[in-house]
Amino acid sequence: MNSITSNNEKLSPWPWQVNQQQLSFDLTNLASQLKDLSRACYLVNDSDKGLGISQSADIATQGDAKSDALPVAAYAPALGTQSLGDDNFRRVHGVKYAYYAGAMANGISSEELVIALGKAGILCSFGAAGLIPSRVEAAIKRIQGELPNGPYAFNLIHSPSEPALERGSVELFLKHGVHTVEASAFLGLTPQIVYYRAAGLSRNPNGSINVANKVIAKVSRTEVATHFMKPAPAKMLQALVDDGSITKEQMELAQLVPMADDITAEADSGGHTDNRPFVTLLPTILALKEEIQAQYQYETPLRVGAGGGVGTPDAALAAFNMGAAYIVTGSINQACVEAGASEHTRKLLATTEMADVTMAPAADMFEMGVKLQVVKRGTLFPMRANKLYEIYTRYDSIEAIPADEREKLEKQVFRSSLDDIWAGTVAHFNERDPKQIERAEGNPKRKMALIFRWYLGLSSRWSNSGEPGREMDYQIWAGPALGAFNQWAKGSYLDDYKARNAVDLAKHLMYGAAYLNRVNLLTAQGIKLPTQVQRWTPNERMA
Repeated sequence: MNSITSNNEKLSPWPWQVNQQQLSFDLTNLASQLKDLSRACYLVNDSDKGLGISQSADIATQGDAKSDALPVAAYAPALGTQSLGDDNFRRVHGVKYAYYAGAMANGISSEELVIALGKAGILCSFGAAGLIPSRVEAAIKRIQGELPNGPYAFNLIHSPSEPALERGSVELFLKHGVHTVEASAFLGLTPQIVYYRAAGLSRNPNGSINVANKVIAKVSRTEVATHFMKPAPAKMLQALVDDGSITKEQMELAQLVPMADDITAEADSGGHTDNRPFVTLLPTILALKEEIQAQYQYETPLRVGAGGGVGTPDAALAAFNMGAAYIVTGSINQACVEAGASEHTRKLLATTEMADVTMAPAADMFEMGVKLQVVKRGTLFPMRANKLYEIYTRYDSIEAIPADEREKLEKQVFRSSLDDIWAGTVAHFNERDPKQIERAEGNPKRKMALIFRWYLGLSSRWSNSGEPGREMDYQIWAGPALGAFNQWAKGSYLDDYKARNAVDLAKHLMYGAAYLNRVNLLTAQGIKLPTQVQRWTPNERMA
């Protein structure tokens, strides 16, 4: 029999009682009423019937206790998803939940993903990184056509080897009125991100500052977080004034607001990551936020959210309990039907476990030795990519690679001669960023890097398009949160990758976190709930 703990008589009782006709001692009713987060719940303990629940109670005045009524032993108010996270995040971005789906490059966070979530009042960032400008522009037009009033965001990734691409993205966003960007992989501030932020600043009629261009910065280091929490540097702003990009007034206003509205503490995530532990990174960034907010006294306080490792309702609630203003998901969305990933990839992702991920060289920061987190089961990409970086660090040119080593590369990895690959690389960058080829002329090491980046760049596209015959070369970004999600969803309808919809997943995480919050509140009052109702399980689609 489930009952209140033996210490219950020592607890101060609530000043309520419940008529037995209003109580249910049935486990099914207990579960359904606990899940009705829009109404309060009152629990009682009967020595014969065990744990009972009601959604209403009466005030119990001294000497007026009804003979057929039982005293309330535990109480949980009506606290749904609105109780989780920062109200300002919901207000500023015009969304229902303190939640957003982070960008996955090369259009994995597709138009379909952004639109589906946006129509449900949930923010999603389009994966613009790695795409040519014409492709990004087409996405902007389609998303704005479907979501004229939002919410939506576009990813702006730092491109240290392709600054022209970063600048081109900013110009596209400003041209088409994209008012929210998710800045990722930045090592510091660049003129491009400062230009985007400052170009959207103006004075309201009442004298307050209108911040039209919102920035959500994904960071995993305090030094990078500091740059985004502080105002833009005057020197960088002055250069933008000098070249006519922004006005003097915008420069003045930019020194009064932070570079970002929201800072996402990105822990052990898929793709670009520093593999930071969630429980140490978030408190550190939150403490930094308090320090900088105290220093600058921003009218609208900085917000810090959490991403990387959020794949279950438990993880979501942990983030909120630690002080996150919002949560961010990534890896779990890639397996959804709306994601821009092939069926082969989505099927593989749905069976990925926590230990099935590893680190491999990143295409966009290959020469810097930067790595990203990918799936290792069912693909040879991590092994082959790491081999390429090993060869790059060992030799100074393609010509210096031993003949037998080069032959293996051409047959097993590139499936073509390196000369032909170079010709294709030249054609690619002439469309994307011709300066890349200019920089490689007379620089054999640079030429080798671009050839190797051909494989690293295409491998993710093969995964997205489902390139036949290249399955062992698919580069699939994912973090351990996906494995946690798959374990949580095992045995439910979400086990089937074809049944995974991004809106459904978002609601399960948010409602599940709110439900677990209720369970924890009741447990703290001495109630021992039946095992069957202690967890949030995805037994059915969320309405």
